[in-house]
Order: sequence, then structure tokens, then C-alpha cells
Amino acid sequence: MRKIYLTNNPLQTKKLGEKLAKEILKARPGKEALILGLEGDLGGGKTTFLQGFAKGLGVKQKILSPTFIIMRKFKIGNHGPSTDGLGLGPALLQKGGAGGCKLKIENFFHIDCYRIKKPKELLDLGFKEIISSPKNIVAIEWAEKIKKLLPQNTIWLKFEFIEEKTRKIAIKNFRGRVSRLFIFMLK
Repeated sequence: MRKIYLTNNPLQTKKLGEKLAKEILKARPGKEALILGLEGDLGGGKTTFLQGFAKGLGVKQKILSPTFIIMRKFKIGNHGPSTDGLGLGPALLQKGGAGGCKLKIENFFHIDCYRIKKPKELLDLGFKEIISSPKNIVAIEWAEKIKKLLPQNTIWLKFEFIEEKTRKIAIKNFRGRVSRLFIFMLK
């Protein structure tokens, strides 16, 4: 499934990101991290979108592209520090529907692969552990550079310039646990 959005200014791009994040938080976490792969030209709106996305997750810190440090980690909500620095410590549970429990999403990782020359560079930073934890949401700018490291269920967002402030954002590959939220977004 594929959905295309046109945004006419940075505020609309941020609002689209915020709306997507809020819907993702309503979805049932899976067995691994939820991954967003962002691709598009330099200045295409990827970081602007993620600023709104982080706001929708409840991240309070300012979101800047981690081009030179590669990765930033943010807490979602107020869960306190993780026990291992990667957000892979003891799982926090919250009451789920019908008396059950579900895993709580705790961390947002913002990764920028612009300066990555080989995918192995990301592996050296604990990438496999990060994407294997269902407590994490991972957004990757320039994700096409590490495509072979990403699972099949990665949600892809392609950003294209239309005019000076207008962006075309195509979202594809949203199956399984998050398909319900995209049905909502299509309305």
C-alpha cells in the first residue's frame, strides 16, 4: 500500500509527522522496533518531518539532524534512564485492553546515514540491538544507504521537492501492526 501527501510549507510537513507519530503510539507494538526509512534530496523535508514526528511522540528536546554524530536517542514520555544506554533494559509494561499487558514504547532513535560510507559503520554502533527491541521507534534519514540492513517491514517515506516550500511525501510498505493507523490517516 502507498499513500502520497503534498505539504505546502514546513508547518504542514511537521504536522504530518506529528499525526503519524500519534497514530503509531496507538498501534500495538510488534516483536521488534518500528522503523521508518526516510529518503530524498538534501533539504527535502526529512528532518522537518521528524521534528513533528518527535513532538507527536512526546519528545521535548529540540530535534536536529544528527549528521555528524550519526545517532541521537530520545526518551518517549517520562520513563527515566535506561539501564544499558541503548534502551534495552527491563521492559516497562502497561495495562492493555481486555485486562492484558502490552510492551510500552520507550525510545526514539534518530539516525542520519548521510555520512555513512559502509553499512558496517552503523553495526558498530549497536544498530542490530536497537532495531531488535520492540521498545524502540527508529527513524533513519538517508536510509537507502543501509537498505540491506533494514527488515522487510520498514516503513518507507520518500520526500520530493515540488516547489520551493511544497513537498511530496510518499509513504509505502505499511503492513501488519501499523496498517490500521494508516487506514486512519487515509481519511
